[in-house]
Amino acid sequence: MSAVGVIFSNIHDENVPELSNMRTMGSIPYGGRYRLIDFALSNLVNSGVTTVGIITKNNYQSLMDHLGSGKDWDLARKTGGLVLLPPFGAKDNEGLYKNRLEALKSIIGFLTRRNEDYVILCDCDGVYRMDFSDIIDYHEAKQADITLVCHTEEIANSSKYTLIKSDASGRVTDIKLDASVNGVNKFYTNILVLNRLFLIRLIQDAVSHGYKSCRRDILQRNVKSLKIFAYDFEGYHATIDSFASYFRHNMELLNKSVRDELFGARDIYTKVRDSAPSKYGDECIVKNSLVSDGCIVEGCVENSILFRGVRVGKGAVIKNSILMQDTVVGDNAQLNCVITDKNVIIRNNRVLSGCEIQPYFLGKSTIV
Repeated sequence: MSAVGVIFSNIHDENVPELSNMRTMGSIPYGGRYRLIDFALSNLVNSGVTTVGIITKNNYQSLMDHLGSGKDWDLARKTGGLVLLPPFGAKDNEGLYKNRLEALKSIIGFLTRRNEDYVILCDCDGVYRMDFSDIIDYHEAKQADITLVCHTEEIANSSKYTLIKSDASGRVTDIKLDASVNGVNKFYTNILVLNRLFLIRLIQDAVSHGYKSCRRDILQRNVKSLKIFAYDFEGYHATIDSFASYFRHNMELLNKSVRDELFGARDIYTKVRDSAPSKYGDECIVKNSLVSDGCIVEGCVENSILFRGVRVGKGAVIKNSILMQDTVVGDNAQLNCVITDKNVIIRNNRVLSGCEIQPYFLGKSTIV
């Protein structure tokens, strides 16, 4: 498969401001040991893509620390591999990009220097396992100009989705942007495939016309003039569009069928941290939870996700919560529907509680 991957690491930072205040959307921790960018990056690698450009904007220090040279994804290569595309990488960049189209304009040099036939554009707001070679086969079979990856699921009162309508052949007939939706709908997953040279021409034409929006001015405007097709992805796909959805989709990982579908056939790679196996005290109780390596558990953990290096004190009760890396929970503390960022300390006997639609959140390095 001759394709280059491009991942937008910052586009959806506003969806989860609690967690993206000091990091990019792509580097938000997920599922006990991963970052959101791991899913797009791993799917590209597993599909045979050996060159991936990561578009950055700001707050990307943690992203750089996580990605390193790309060796954990087999992308530490002399030719191609992992390419970081900072916002000031081109001499004609006057400032931070404001939208996806400006971000694409800033990487025209990168796209021009490549020789692959296709470009796969991905965001970091989705959790999924996908074979992009199937999408490119579909794109070629339909002789499409652009192929949008779509997913059908129930959407609850959101205006952050791009709704797609297509005919029996799969050709897109209508695109609705930021529509207020509720119920089962087919939406665009922010993943698309198109020819590399065609993408460069689209970007140059959009810039010359003063267009600002990729979705509105390229996709929606050209529904009738371009052959835009919808590829219906039928596997598991979770869209992180709010803090509540972040909590809900993390909790879905406690379902074995979801874990098997997401992590079963092909690996999702992440940065390796050589930690010791988790240690469980004689009186601890752990039920239906994901516990990463390096944890010390002496209390009760139920329906929760513990990231690497979490410590749970004696008599502590943790339910329906997500504790990120190196969180320390003191003795006899009680937590329900709580999300802690990294390096949080919760002292002895504290009682903290939220709810499923509004989890109680403690920011990075908070002491309670």
